[in-house]
Amino acid sequence: MSFGGLAQLGLSTVIFLLAATVAKQWGLSPSLGKIVLTLGLYSLGNLIMLRLIREFGMSLSFSLSAVIQLVAVNAVALVVYGERLGTIQAAGVALAIMAVALITLGPYLQGR
Repeated sequence: MSFGGLAQLGLSTVIFLLAATVAKQWGLSPSLGKIVLTLGLYSLGNLIMLRLIREFGMSLSFSLSAVIQLVAVNAVALVVYGERLGTIQAAGVALAIMAVALITLGPYLQGR
């Protein structure tokens, strides 16, 4: 993946993280402005993802985005909002990260 692709992936992750944060705020105190902002941010993030799909393919783009977002959103939920995961939930998150890592790295580990 090129530097430009990594930059776009990083930008989409930041946008999706902002969208998730606004969505959490909407969940705590619903308002039309928050839902409109949430939808706008998710739409912008998905437009960036479309460009990544064109450049790097669907499998790689969504797999990398999914694992990065999974880690980032859980970090914000746990650190900023004080949410807690139970043992089984934490194991599920860890397994999801491993699964996406295997999907993403599998072709490279097998020598394509």
